[in-house]
Amino acid sequence: MSLITAPHLSAPDDFYEALIDAHRDLSPADSHALNARLVLLLANHVGDVDVLREALRAARDSAAPSRT
Repeated sequence: MSLITAPHLSAPDDFYEALIDAHRDLSPADSHALNARLVLLLANHVGDVDVLREALRAARDSAAPSRT
């Protein structure tokens, strides 16, 4: 199995709305913790470490360079 990077969500706007709602009224620390738990839950669902490594690389490569 390889990482699917083409649009694949059946209802992306609905997911985005649910994601924003899940973060509503959380402190920055609680929001970060929610993201961490979500990543771990989804990683467990995917289950394939090679796909997860590919996803990590893709996410890292798409990050905007830090302005330091």
